[in-house]
Amino acid sequence: QVQLVESGGGLVQPGGSLRLSCAVSGFTLRDYAIGWFRQAPGKQRELVATIGSGGSTNYLDSVKGRFTISRDNAENTVYLQMNSLQPEDTAVYYCKVQRDYYPRDAYWGQGTQVTVSS
Repeated sequence: QVQLVESGGGLVQPGGSLRLSCAVSGFTLRDYAIGWFRQAPGKQRELVATIGSGGSTNYLDSVKGRFTISRDNAENTVYLQMNSLQPEDTAVYYCKVQRDYYPRDAYWGQGTQVTVSS
């Protein structure tokens, strides 16, 4: 059974840091690309960061230099290190994995709340 379990969200003051984790089970992570998305109240879900199966990364412009996406294929876990957090980073954060080749199956985590506030 495929399962993605996110953790690490919470309340943090502006300028603080959090590390989100997404533990996957039911499949082998190494064949999948990974994305972290976020959705703030009243806004559309947006792609924050991606990491390919080969390790290449991409980031939303507003988080470049502050967020780092990484993967541990041996542990079947995905991470998003978030530094210098700002109130505009407040959102529910979701991880998504998608197989690099056919059948390109994709799976979502349940989301974890990140709130940046003083």
